[in-house]
Amino acid sequence: MNRPTNSDGWRDTIVTQVRLEAEGVLSLTLAAPDGQQLPSWEAGAHIDVRLPSGTVRQYSLCGDPDAADYTVAVLREENGRGGSAEIHDTALVGRTLPIRGPRNHFPLHAAEHYVFIAGGIGITPVLALAREAARQGASWELHYGGRSATSMAFTSEVRALASDLSLASDLSLGGYLSLGSNISLVEGEPLDLAAIVSRAPAGAAVYACGPAGLLAALRESCGGAHLALYTEQFSADPNAARAAAQEDAAGEAPGQAFEVELARTGATVTVEPGTSILEAVRTVCPDVLSSCEEGFCGTCETKVLAGQPVHADSILNERERESGASMMICVGSCASRRLVLDL
Repeated sequence: MNRPTNSDGWRDTIVTQVRLEAEGVLSLTLAAPDGQQLPSWEAGAHIDVRLPSGTVRQYSLCGDPDAADYTVAVLREENGRGGSAEIHDTALVGRTLPIRGPRNHFPLHAAEHYVFIAGGIGITPVLALAREAARQGASWELHYGGRSATSMAFTSEVRALASDLSLASDLSLGGYLSLGSNISLVEGEPLDLAAIVSRAPAGAAVYACGPAGLLAALRESCGGAHLALYTEQFSADPNAARAAAQEDAAGEAPGQAFEVELARTGATVTVEPGTSILEAVRTVCPDVLSSCEEGFCGTCETKVLAGQPVHADSILNERERESGASMMICVGSCASRRLVLDL
């Protein structure tokens, strides 16, 4: 087994293949330098990738969990933060890219039926989840939408999944394509989320990944339905958990400074109003990793040893928030006067 190269869990990988999967979407195949099998992973997992510039980004694993190597797919974001452009514009085959993980904030939980919804590049974790549901013999359905047929990655893999299940798969993509009774591809028009949710049977779990707007609309559609909803997003949702968390914190310690003790180093920093925990911590530990700094990627997740964290991320579920065992320090805050972190 390929072991981490340092105490922070990073390991080197070699880019063995770069392939165009759709308009603006490249896939990377990452392998261990010694040819050994990379750590096993479960559907929904992602890895941190350190790019040649030093930028850290997160990408969902979308290949075969039993393969020795990893596959990730990257959509070029013209108005993004630079990571996707670097991947698309850099000759990466043969380059060493350190990775960390896998980690899984989007695992497949037991349910009587699964409704998988993907928007654009959100197909990467959703396809892995659908494959796992099919492998388990579970009841499930998949709805995949995109702005155009040419921009939708992995449609051949979706068709292959339909074929493996003996579903009809001989229709051409365009408009609304139904591959049998439980797989549909929608091109150039929004997914009818209300209809999808209304048809879901009792006890179903909805798994969705895609643009913030799609996920916000899905949350609204699921508002009155008795369905378990699990989401993962690749960009910040301006209406997501941060505002709700700030409201939850109101009345506890609003607008007050608090201290953060770093248990490993023994240092203590003060977090002033208007300053994030991450910013304060970096004054004494400048190498603390982060990526999105908006609470949706999970890179800065840190163990909480004492204190009452206030969560403002879009990753942790309610049970995890209540436990207070970890937090995203880029957006989280504190409802107590002191917080002790495992840093």
